[in-house]
Amino acid sequence: MKSLWSDTVELPRYPALEKNIKTQAVVIGAGMAGILTARRLLKRGIETVVIEASHIGSGQTKNTTAKITSQHNVIYDSLIKKFGVEKARQYALANESAVAEYHDLIMDNHIDCDYEQLPAYIYSKTCSEPLEREAEAALSLGINASFTTKTSLPFPVRGALRFENQAQFHPLKFIKALAENLSIYENTRAMKVEEHTVITERGSIQADHIVFATHYPFINIPGYYFLRMHQERSYVIALEGADIPEGMYLGVDNDGLSFRGANGYLLLGGGSHRAGENSKGGQYDKLSEEAKRLYPGCRVAYRWSAQDCITVDGVPYIGRYASDRPYWYTATGFHKWGMSSSMVSAMLISDMICGIESPYSEVFTPQRFNIPNSAKNLKTEVTQVVKGLSREIFKAPEINVDHIPIGHGGIVEHADKKVGVYKSPEGRLYIVDIRCPHLGCQLEWNPDELSWDCPCHGSRFNYEGKLIDNPAQTDLEADITKS
Repeated sequence: MKSLWSDTVELPRYPALEKNIKTQAVVIGAGMAGILTARRLLKRGIETVVIEASHIGSGQTKNTTAKITSQHNVIYDSLIKKFGVEKARQYALANESAVAEYHDLIMDNHIDCDYEQLPAYIYSKTCSEPLEREAEAALSLGINASFTTKTSLPFPVRGALRFENQAQFHPLKFIKALAENLSIYENTRAMKVEEHTVITERGSIQADHIVFATHYPFINIPGYYFLRMHQERSYVIALEGADIPEGMYLGVDNDGLSFRGANGYLLLGGGSHRAGENSKGGQYDKLSEEAKRLYPGCRVAYRWSAQDCITVDGVPYIGRYASDRPYWYTATGFHKWGMSSSMVSAMLISDMICGIESPYSEVFTPQRFNIPNSAKNLKTEVTQVVKGLSREIFKAPEINVDHIPIGHGGIVEHADKKVGVYKSPEGRLYIVDIRCPHLGCQLEWNPDELSWDCPCHGSRFNYEGKLIDNPAQTDLEADITKS
């Protein structure tokens, strides 16, 4: 399913790497974080190469709602309590600086990317007190914030928190302009990284500095990111014939929705869940029903989904990959705020590579581990992995191939082996190994997107077994037969 962004811009294509090369810095991943980082390094005189497993902007960048904001749900009151005022101020400063940097970059370079400055709101239909506390916290950290009960949403709210001078844009139009003059290799997957060398399928890259801008870091040790993050999915529909509210909105209630306009369409988002936990499906249907209720007569023109990494303490990991790899850097765990976090990553990592001390490096360091702040979520991550592994070992399939309807998928016993099966409308059986090649957890069927998703770390594969989302690096073993 194409996003609105993918369908309204044509991106250039770049060659694959076919030889061994040397450079000062290599960036793995040509999404927003990778391209921004490479551009900043190049501007500072650092010879930089970008490699991408697919095409530029083909990962989460094409699936974002593309809000450029320092308003990251209800976070600042919590940050002050968990991290203290100084680190909370670092987080606020970094993201406010990121919003301003986008504005300056777009204005100074005359980038045509549908950029608009707008206020951002988080709202609640049930309770105002948390938003009032958040307003006080944001103001204390220097953010231009205010509490209000007035919005342009199609329903009343108990309260809303407004941030001034935020923005939205077309992410792929922006990244297309940014990629000009960069050295980019597409269809070049990093298979291994050894010290200063990135090994791909058809060549290797030697570099003084290696940046992992891969959404989810795929090197398990060192770093141990697989123990410190999980991934969540969320869904978006683009509506024609719906009133577009002034500003950008996000509901903080459990069933809260996201709203923003885009070239006459209303983007309505929601339906968040952990990757691998959507066996019943229906997420797009729920959004469509809500759209019809709020905007009678509207039509769904596009629909797509996104996947986001969530750290155990809710703050991104940006900085050195591990203490014993000072020349590796990572940018991950953006917690659904990929646009501002991508810019923060580019600013922070480029400073580190150039030997410049950043005023906000401490709050984002991947080497942090605060037991009181992280223990509960860390326990959840470990429990989830144990569940995923035990499903593979102990849970027997409850159905056989004959029980799976046309156009559906499921886990069955086939040829004395537990496998995943999808029955296509054309009458083909797509049979895959349902062990995730990342760390062996059992994959689960996602009926909304006809994919096999890992509930442990979020790797995803299409029904043919082709890799969609990392941290896995390889496709599934697969077989196709006529039923």
